[in-house]
Amino acid sequence: MVEAETADLDEGSPAHAAWRLLHDHPGIGWVTAGKLLARKRPRLLPVYDQVVRCVLGRPKSFWLDLHGVLRADNQAVHRELTNLRQTADLPSTISALRVCDVVLWMHHRADHQQRSCTLT
Repeated sequence: MVEAETADLDEGSPAHAAWRLLHDHPGIGWVTAGKLLARKRPRLLPVYDQVVRCVLGRPKSFWLDLHGVLRADNQAVHRELTNLRQTADLPSTISALRVCDVVLWMHHRADHQQRSCTLT
């Protein structure tokens, strides 16, 4: 994602069109559509599910907002995610976006579990 252009992630992009096609299919909700695309393109598309939404809220465009954060300050957050991956001794096949997903999940569990935040 950090190397992608804004046009690769905005509303008119092929990624957004694929998400829309999946989401509009009967029985596939927004979470499943997003997770299928994140699985297919783990370096381009992040997971955005109920847990991530609980932690980060509902930005107008999660993909574009995260893209901006990963590229800001000479890619400081992306470098930190890569460093976390190395510290955890994970292979480079695990994308920085998947590391981000795990960090958000772990943060959610620590900060929100006592508030009975629903995970569904």
